[in-house]
Amino acid sequence: MTILYIDCFAGISGDMTVAALLDLGVPLEHLNAELRKLALPEGSYELASTAVERHHLPARTFTVTVSDHHTHRHYGGIDDMIANSALTPGVKECSRRVFRRLAAAEAKVHGVAIEDVHFHEVGAIDSIIDIVAIALCLEYLAVEKIYAAPLPLGSGFVMTAHGRLPVPAPATAELLQGLAVHTHCGSGERVTPTGAAVVAALATSVGQQPPMTLTHIGNGAGSKDFSDCPNILRVFLGNTLERGDTMDHVMVVETNIDDSTPELLGYVMERLLDEGARDVFFTPIQMKKNRPATCLSFICSDSDLKCLSSLVLTETSAIGVRYYPASRIKRERRSVVEETEFGSVRFKEIEDQGQFLRRSPEFDDCRRIARERKIPLMEVMNRLALVQREEKG
Repeated sequence: MTILYIDCFAGISGDMTVAALLDLGVPLEHLNAELRKLALPEGSYELASTAVERHHLPARTFTVTVSDHHTHRHYGGIDDMIANSALTPGVKECSRRVFRRLAAAEAKVHGVAIEDVHFHEVGAIDSIIDIVAIALCLEYLAVEKIYAAPLPLGSGFVMTAHGRLPVPAPATAELLQGLAVHTHCGSGERVTPTGAAVVAALATSVGQQPPMTLTHIGNGAGSKDFSDCPNILRVFLGNTLERGDTMDHVMVVETNIDDSTPELLGYVMERLLDEGARDVFFTPIQMKKNRPATCLSFICSDSDLKCLSSLVLTETSAIGVRYYPASRIKRERRSVVEETEFGSVRFKEIEDQGQFLRRSPEFDDCRRIARERKIPLMEVMNRLALVQREEKG
């Protein structure tokens, strides 16, 4: 599977994204030819892409020169323009998805129905071209999944059609909800509404770079220069791991506890597992004043983060938790039931690209058999392990 990782360490905008994708090898001529399929006025724009440097790092720019910078459009008109064009179904769907996210954000900010959203900057010809060009580039590169790095919030103010607004602008802030963000950057607008909409609409997840076989790197330069970092958007094109492993994304949650009993921590572990935690574990630590303590950690899905964190804060003396996203690589696994000398027993089988690697009896079944037969648990596990080795041998 072809995947794209967007490294927005300096921020992201529509033109930076197109520039970075062009730097991956998409011909500018391809964009010119495909964009003619939009019902835009003949000769109303001109595309250009040049090689530049930002903090001595090479990159590429993408600019759209238009004859009228003051054209305002409604969401419905933009959506109809794309839907009725001769673009491929994939490019239409991708472009319309981004514009719908923009419209939804603007509608919420201004308190109007999405059909009544009146675009200003993002409705101009150059912004329409940016979004459709991104969709065209993704199709040209055969990108199947997109991942992105956490987005810098920036600071200060920006001039818009609605006047001087704080950074991130209201529509951008709305689009950033639910995405990982950070403040490890200087002042200025680092993420534009179009850039935020691209990530919000198209990225499978926002966080760490997924494991991949890297094939190409593209650098797209923004029009501004920042003193704290090169104003470049990097994109990494590659393929998922060829082996049969699967990858998913989880949240790791931790808290330090120095005044709870082992019985209480054991109860919390049981509650977390019952409520959907993927794993729970304890680590002995030393806190300030050399106090011995325990770090309670658990792994969960993003959707379970809030409720499981609340459980910890309710059931323990912890007054806060810290969390961060993590990616996992997992071997393929399946559960099978086998008839043994002890009756039906569940086994967990591990595979790699369809090839059997190993299997082990489910612990809960081994424990049940040991109690029912009144024989040592270790003996049950050893006898079942011997059976499976003979069967697979």
